[in-house]
Amino acid sequence: MNNGIFIIAHAPLASALRQCVLHVFPDAASSVGVLDVQPNMPTDETLVAARMTMSMLNTKRILVLTDMFGATPCNVAQKLVDGVQSRLIAGVSLPMLLRAVTYRNESLEALVARALAGGTQGVMQVAVTAPQNQVRKPNDQNNHDYQQ
Repeated sequence: MNNGIFIIAHAPLASALRQCVLHVFPDAASSVGVLDVQPNMPTDETLVAARMTMSMLNTKRILVLTDMFGATPCNVAQKLVDGVQSRLIAGVSLPMLLRAVTYRNESLEALVARALAGGTQGVMQVAVTAPQNQVRKPNDQNNHDYQQ
């Protein structure tokens, strides 16, 4: 059975992330649920909507992704997860979500590790020019060690 992935974030981020991931993985539509938290939406209404959305994923194991720790979406999500059949990660990004969807058939524990790796590995400084055109610094030791 696939793990479900539930994104709860400030509007319109959750829907935008889902749309992006379905561009790459159109077959994942039934596995990815979203809730866009609207400004000034009461927390209790958000919690009710989140529970309904999670139940529509129709799976026992769910990875919940939120945009920012400490904000309303994350605070609501903390009330949804049990740490066993559902897990929570704050700081969702497109690389994290793509990795999670790619490995949604793995165990929930492995899925959490994959998603975290996708998020951290998706953040990098990118060279402004092609590596072969970068000026070498005097203390650079390896001529093939380019910033990527």
